[in-house]
Amino acid sequence: MEVYCTRPSCPRPRNQFADLDDTRTFKTVQQKYCVTCGMPLILAGRYVPQKLLGQGGFGAAFLARDRYTPTMPLCVVKQFLPAGDLNPQQLALAQTLFEREGEVLEQLGNHHPQIPDLYAFFQFTAPDPRSGQQQEFFYLVQEFIDGETLESELAQAGKLSEGEVLKMLESILQVLQFVHEHGSIHRDIKPSNIMRHRNGQFYLLDFGAVKQVAKSGATGVGKGSTGIYSMGYAPPEQMASGNVFPSTDLYALAVTCMTLLTGKEPSDLLDSYSNRWNWRSYATVSDRLAEVLDRMLQPAPSDRFQSAAEVLTALTTRVSPITSPPPAAASPAGPPVLMPPVVAQPSVPTPSQPSSQAPARRRSSVAPFSTLEILAGAGFVGLEGGLLAIMLTSLLQPSFVSAGLVVLILGGMVLAQSRRMIERWDLVILLALTIGVVYFFPMLQFSKSFQTTMVLAGLSGLLAIAIVALFRLIYNLLLLFSKLF
Repeated sequence: MEVYCTRPSCPRPRNQFADLDDTRTFKTVQQKYCVTCGMPLILAGRYVPQKLLGQGGFGAAFLARDRYTPTMPLCVVKQFLPAGDLNPQQLALAQTLFEREGEVLEQLGNHHPQIPDLYAFFQFTAPDPRSGQQQEFFYLVQEFIDGETLESELAQAGKLSEGEVLKMLESILQVLQFVHEHGSIHRDIKPSNIMRHRNGQFYLLDFGAVKQVAKSGATGVGKGSTGIYSMGYAPPEQMASGNVFPSTDLYALAVTCMTLLTGKEPSDLLDSYSNRWNWRSYATVSDRLAEVLDRMLQPAPSDRFQSAAEVLTALTTRVSPITSPPPAAASPAGPPVLMPPVVAQPSVPTPSQPSSQAPARRRSSVAPFSTLEILAGAGFVGLEGGLLAIMLTSLLQPSFVSAGLVVLILGGMVLAQSRRMIERWDLVILLALTIGVVYFFPMLQFSKSFQTTMVLAGLSGLLAIAIVALFRLIYNLLLLFSKLF
């Protein structure tokens, strides 16, 4: 039997013990030690690590067997393993998060079938073979879920169907309803933290970042916190100030759904120029699901659903994502209650919904541009513009005519790109043709030097990228602050 050493610095952690293949010996042996570093291998005298499952964040996870139960079932042993470059405050926070996961699993996991059960939480010391000093190790043992994370499924399948995503959404919403009702907020929902068991059951994992609202209020943990959210899945309030609410988890769950439906990273779906999610053109889903996800994705927490139960209700009864939030519902919903006989008043928001949503649907006929596509387009225009400017000024000499022709041609290219009439390989082909013309006709080159011409054109392309990136950054910062303040 192979037994895995859990000492982080062990150079050869795999150990082979033939005598442990005998069940009686496996259950009764007092202890086994790593043949390389001398680390005790049987943790708490009970758990035998056999395989490294993964390492990251603040710990490592091992697949182990519990030898003190009749069937010797598999379990997961997590070891507290912070990065070596943490300062004392960050190290203390990391240990707090690790201990919090144990507390939350004990409080929640043992009372909900879709949260892993906690089996043990312990620490022990072992001598360091190099320094001789005692080292302290912390471990958490939890239920083993025999399945794959949605991150792994997405890597294999490319994207998931609406039916699969809807099933997951409804299942995890029920878990979140339980978590939120017990005064906690997960804060780190993403595909890698949702696992599907082989029997189809979905599990919510990794409770190390949980915020226990009942103890400290839903005010977050501040900007100095470490490892409490995942970029792309966290909403604006969590990234800006650390403030979290139940709707914070709903936002992250909606981003997870988008990722699964489209097979794209969140950064490819967020239009940072307008701070809006453009995902519908990449997935074909029902209007009901699309409306629910769009409302879960609202930048302001108050504009989202306020509980998992509300989302579950909306999935069965079609609810508009615009009129439902309290801020937007105040004007249309108030008058009908105060003046029941007036029949025209409730109809006021009805035509306004298509009018406010119709432009978005018309824009979606042209797939939205990701940040990478926008920067690539800017680079193309700058490079192509630089080459055209050099070619025309070489033929016509610098004049208003040559400048006007360059502006006219570039304007046409920008327009064609904005409507996706030319994109990707079209841009490469056009650029290659232009470079070919410049190469074979020296009279079109700057000072009849091809290298100088390409350097100048390249600088023009880099300048265009820099300008576009700067303006997008400024716009996004202004937009983010306007949303938050």
